[in-house]
Amino acid sequence: MKHITLTLCLILPLSACAGAWSTTKSWFNPRPQPTSLQALTMGGQSAAELDAVSDVQKAAAVAAPNAGQVLGIVSVALGSPAQPGLWLKSNLVTAPTQGRAVLANGAGVNVDLLPSTGGATLSFSAYRALGLGLTDLPQVQVLALP
Repeated sequence: MKHITLTLCLILPLSACAGAWSTTKSWFNPRPQPTSLQALTMGGQSAAELDAVSDVQKAAAVAAPNAGQVLGIVSVALGSPAQPGLWLKSNLVTAPTQGRAVLANGAGVNVDLLPSTGGATLSFSAYRALGLGLTDLPQVQVLALP
């Protein structure tokens, strides 16, 4: 009786794992894992599809000079890709205005400065225009344009 009870105690918890493998694979050969990010997102959009700002608009925004009134330096995170445009949200402004975000290496982009009460965020398109990685958390100097 001890052997039957012990066997059931060991086998029953394993039966809960049955859904983790397909019926055509053996218990010791789980399903292969997806190998690409596209497979993981099951048909998600590419970065180019999410970027609503044209290359011409980005080139013009990046080519402008780094001039204006310095408002401060903030660390920025990636903003919502669902909100198109070139913008920076921070607590450095109290009303929407035109400005520029400049990296430490001198690269900059013209943006709409928008008020925010939380941490500073930079638009998806501005991240791409500056050549930043999507997980980067750079410090930018924020300038108000005249």
